[in-house]
Amino acid sequence: MNETEENPLIFCDLALAQRLERAEMESNADFVDTRARVNPVSGAEWLAVAGAKAMFDGVGSPCTQTFGFGLWQTPTADDLAACEAFFQRRGADVFHEVSPLADAEIWPLLNERGYRPLEFTSVMFRPLKRGGQFTAARNERVEARLMRADEIELWAQTAAQGWSEFAEFTELMTELSRVSAHRADARSFFAELDGQPIATGAMSICEGVALFAGASTVPAGRRQGAQLALLNARLSYAAENGCDLAMMCAAPGSSSQRNAERQGFRIAYTRLKWQLTPVGSGE
Repeated sequence: MNETEENPLIFCDLALAQRLERAEMESNADFVDTRARVNPVSGAEWLAVAGAKAMFDGVGSPCTQTFGFGLWQTPTADDLAACEAFFQRRGADVFHEVSPLADAEIWPLLNERGYRPLEFTSVMFRPLKRGGQFTAARNERVEARLMRADEIELWAQTAAQGWSEFAEFTELMTELSRVSAHRADARSFFAELDGQPIATGAMSICEGVALFAGASTVPAGRRQGAQLALLNARLSYAAENGCDLAMMCAAPGSSSQRNAERQGFRIAYTRLKWQLTPVGSGE
């Protein structure tokens, strides 16, 4: 990426990591707050620890974890112990998403306390500029638009249909999508083929960073350009609403990563998720 007035070079340094991780941390916290609001008996809540946030969205929820350890202050064994107690009191496993730009003190702490690496995530970004031009639509019959207030259930059901071939996840994805669509600080989008919803995408904004998530396309609507239409709509919305960065996360080497890179996204770093080895696991 060359440094020009139109497309300035952004270094993948601590300052960028702090912006990106804060955007995802606050988005996750907003999700947990929304869960607590729409389902008070869920016990959803979060705890601020050493600049990070430990978030409980229910046992087994992908939102039950931490973001941000070591990015704003040096973590201690007491900090990790506080997070572990927070999750364990609620019967949940302990997970931490840790950026490679975090304070180096966190790595020996994780090893000493019995954590093991679990999975990698490519954290990607691209600069935005108001009035910028994005990739042309692939299919003129597909249009993307914001969800209306009375379409929360339709959005949730459409998003969940994108996972319909994985029957074991359908109920979970419907529930997660329903909560996501209720978030006051997020924006939910449809892609429609000839006026019929075939795909969904979501976006949250934090301090000028637009985090894209919630990408899902119903099986019958795939390969129609729906996700490209959704990406363009969200990029334009983010730029027109004052964002200077867009952010996406994907599995390394996945089709999602390749598609993002084709649309100008660049890998900032590869993040590692850690799990506390359960007591008595024999490992």
